[in-house]
Amino acid sequence: MQAKNGDNVKVHYTGKLVNGEQFDSSAGREPLGFTVGAGQMIKGFDAAIPGMVVGDKKTINIPAAEAYGEKDPSAIIEFPKEHVPAEMVLEPGMPLTLSNQQGQPVPVIVVEVKEDVIILDANHFLAGQELIFDIELVEING
Repeated sequence: MQAKNGDNVKVHYTGKLVNGEQFDSSAGREPLGFTVGAGQMIKGFDAAIPGMVVGDKKTINIPAAEAYGEKDPSAIIEFPKEHVPAEMVLEPGMPLTLSNQQGQPVPVIVVEVKEDVIILDANHFLAGQELIFDIELVEING
């Protein structure tokens, strides 16, 4: 049976950057389950599953536009330093979590610490990156 849109599938995967650096893997964990074509996965990953059968393995390259998108310059935020606790030491590359107007967490990375503002990047950490995934289809529930 080949996987098709609407099927619930489980896959094992390893995600890497083009330089070979691994950023995620299901190795040692339960396989990842999702519904094919339901928009639960990044576009390029979702599109790779139809036609696979249980036991199939493939390696796919996903351009940034079909992964987490290009970096959005409007997601670079100048945050007033006065809103940061005085005892908090901030350094470039440091991950932080802000809250949006709905109170939901927004992960950001400190880009630069200036005298009165902190430059933060709220882009997904994989935005602008081409991704490589090794995928193994382990289960199909049509």
